[in-house]
Amino acid sequence: MSVRNELESKLKRFEELEDLMSRPDVMSESHKMAAYAREHGSLTRVAHKFRAYKKMSDEMQGLTEMAKSSDVEERMMAEDELANLRKQREALWDELLEMTIGGEDANRSRCVMEIRAGTGGEEAALFARDLYEMYKHNAELRSWKTEIMDASPSERGGFKEIILGFDGEGVYRELQYESGGHRVQRVPETEAQGRIHTSAATVAVLAEPEDVEIDLKTEDYRIDKFCASGPGGQHVNKTESAIRLTHFESGIVVSCQDEKSQHKNLAKAIRVLKSRLYDHKRQEEMKKRSDTRKTLIGSGDRSERIRTYNFPQNRLTDHRINLTLYKLDSIISGDLRPVTQALLEYDRDQLRGDMEEGA
Repeated sequence: MSVRNELESKLKRFEELEDLMSRPDVMSESHKMAAYAREHGSLTRVAHKFRAYKKMSDEMQGLTEMAKSSDVEERMMAEDELANLRKQREALWDELLEMTIGGEDANRSRCVMEIRAGTGGEEAALFARDLYEMYKHNAELRSWKTEIMDASPSERGGFKEIILGFDGEGVYRELQYESGGHRVQRVPETEAQGRIHTSAATVAVLAEPEDVEIDLKTEDYRIDKFCASGPGGQHVNKTESAIRLTHFESGIVVSCQDEKSQHKNLAKAIRVLKSRLYDHKRQEEMKKRSDTRKTLIGSGDRSERIRTYNFPQNRLTDHRINLTLYKLDSIISGDLRPVTQALLEYDRDQLRGDMEEGA
């Protein structure tokens, strides 16, 4: 989808929401009204600016015709106004560009992140833990809220898998770039001869939809209850507090056991299931319209190796944009800003090219 089409789509959705929110049947349902109002609010700025941009473009067309006039005075006036309006439109273009970075879900303030250990055994599980710590500390620096939705610890304190929920301004816009394969090169704690090992983990970042965006009914999935367990099969508690949801149509399975309360685990599992269903739907839509975006950044392709963490050289390399930084120690401690800003700037340049082509 081109940037212009994406903006048109957002404006259309904004206008649809305005219509929906004025309907008596929606106004009578506070839950639905609140969800529509949140979505409407997230689109307000970009919709208003794109309306202003389109109005300027129409005015410029009129002035372009006037500039062809045989009347010298009229032509000079039109050329002056056209030059001023062009500057204003370019400034508005840059603002729209900034608001468009990150795709159609950029304004989401909540997302789900899944970190899974890949090849490398226990060392991969320890690396998955390091990634969790990195994202947690990054969230603290950004004043985002973080919660553990589910976790499967390994024997030595790593994670076979951990699912996180993030909440805060700009959270999906930035974290979506983390989706993909992450590779680590370092000497494991258990390595007596000091040999460097390579292991991997995968990260998936899913936008968390509003309730009204995913119509999930209780008959759409099966609920299984079981006893939560920790590493080594030791029971965390003796009650069946853990929850597993199986979505019939898609086959997606979600488990949550981090809470002692069955009710809380169910609520978290439903949130994760909705995020996965929304991601599944989004991926299908992208395939149907054969997305022509030049950049693969933030594509969410988990099979793509996006980054290498080389501890002996204190080096981080992001393979998508050929970025190499020799400050891995500060990045792994949670300061992701140098990486995120470089990725955002790359995406910004790609979008600027797209927008100029469609100007």
